[in-house]
Amino acid sequence: MKIVFMGTPHFSLPTLKAIHEAGHDIALVVTAPDKPAGRGQKITPPPVKEVALELGLDVFQPEDVNSEESIRRIKETGCDVIVVVAYGQILSSECLSIPPLGCINLHASLLPKYRGAAPIQHALLNGEKVTGVTTMFMVEKMDAGDIILQEQVEIEEDDTAGTLSEKLSQVGAKLMLKTLELVSRGEAPRIKQDESMATYAPRITKEMAKIDWSNTCERIRNQVRAFNPQPGAWTTWRGKVVKIWMVKVDEQRRMTTGARCGQIIHIDDGGIVVVAGDGCVRLIELQLEGRSKLHAREWVKGARISVGDVFGS
Repeated sequence: MKIVFMGTPHFSLPTLKAIHEAGHDIALVVTAPDKPAGRGQKITPPPVKEVALELGLDVFQPEDVNSEESIRRIKETGCDVIVVVAYGQILSSECLSIPPLGCINLHASLLPKYRGAAPIQHALLNGEKVTGVTTMFMVEKMDAGDIILQEQVEIEEDDTAGTLSEKLSQVGAKLMLKTLELVSRGEAPRIKQDESMATYAPRITKEMAKIDWSNTCERIRNQVRAFNPQPGAWTTWRGKVVKIWMVKVDEQRRMTTGARCGQIIHIDDGGIVVVAGDGCVRLIELQLEGRSKLHAREWVKGARISVGDVFGS
């Protein structure tokens, strides 16, 4: 089949590579424009562009994928199908109608749960034990098209958004190849989504990642997992932002009488024990703004933090 591939971040790469290795004709790769990144704000290409160029594929980076120029460019490919994996723009009805075999999306959840931009983070934040990937025929309504195939993936206790995203991207790539085979034979199922079961996973904001120490220990642990590696769960200490990259629920310690949520009640080589809403959490890896990530025992030396100090105050 002749395919137009649309994708932008690292999550898209396994599917792009799998489609290429399977021998499909990728007529065009559509991805986001180059953007400033990092402390130096150096203009940086998206991961999909870099890999597409390595594979010798044509790359198109429109500001607006639904513009007249974009529609014309995609139509000129004569594609049979458009494959979309974390592209970042919503396709118009005109764009969706271009390929005769339809537009197929790979979504990182078991739809209709977690429609939207951040399904992986919200699944972790909510303490889910299982998630998965879905391929579907795209419609104008976000993530509401007919399901083609799904595959479950277990969420491990130590999974973060980074590790879970990698797992789902690999499973999703294989599922997309199965999907394309079914579509090419005209045998792809169309399973209607149950709208009454739909939940949503909106784009992550910095405020969502701020730790409320009055929350339960498990909620705080899930928050740290959900926002690792981006944007990083955070709190404040002495007027500075501190990102928390790894925590564990401390089953051995109980809240000290009179201690406040966010207060440090113990420090040892294993971490910093902080009071939460229903117990204590042990901070294991932290990062003071402008500094590198450190294990808590090293962070304590540099920060000169002590028992009785309070995070978030």
